[in-house]
Amino acid sequence: MHLNPYGEYAVLLAASLANEWPTDRAGIERRTLSMGMTMVFPPASDDHERVREVIDDWLAIVDEKDSAERARILNEQMAEAAAYPRLTDHDGEGWHLHYRDDVRSLPFVLRAIFTVGTSLHLVTRGMDRLGRCEASPCTNVVVDVTRNGRQRFCSVRCANRAAVRRHRARTSA
Repeated sequence: MHLNPYGEYAVLLAASLANEWPTDRAGIERRTLSMGMTMVFPPASDDHERVREVIDDWLAIVDEKDSAERARILNEQMAEAAAYPRLTDHDGEGWHLHYRDDVRSLPFVLRAIFTVGTSLHLVTRGMDRLGRCEASPCTNVVVDVTRNGRQRFCSVRCANRAAVRRHRARTSA
C-alpha cells in the first residue's frame, strides 16, 4: 500500500471485509488489491479462515466503546503482528514504511496493517471515529473519515432510513 497504508486506507479495507465478507481467498486478495495493497502473498490452505479470525478480532476493537479498553485491545493485537518501522521497496514500487516483520502471510500482514492503521486512524482523528451503523437493523462498520467527525451511518441509504424513522416518530406523536 502506498501513501499511508497504515491509516485511513487500512481501516477502510478492514471495514470493507467486515461488511462484505468474500466467499474465498481469491475474493480477499481481489479486495486488498482493489483497495491499494500492492503485494500478493503465497496462498495457504487456511488463509480464508485465518483472515476471518483477523477480522473478528478487529471487530472487537470496533465494538469497544471505552477508549482505554479499545487502546488495550489494540495494543494487544499490535503486539502479535507489528514490529519496528522499516523502509522497504519489496516490489520495486518505491520506498515506503512497513510496521511489520517481513512475513509473507496474508493473515499476518493484514493483522499488522489493520491494527497499526486503526491505531493511527483513532489517534489522529479521535478515539470515537470507528463504530457500527446507527440505522437499525444495520450492523455495518462505519469508519468516520469526515471533517466534522459526525459520520454515524454506513451509507446514504441507511442515513435516509433513519431520517424517515425519526420523521415518522415525530409526526405520529
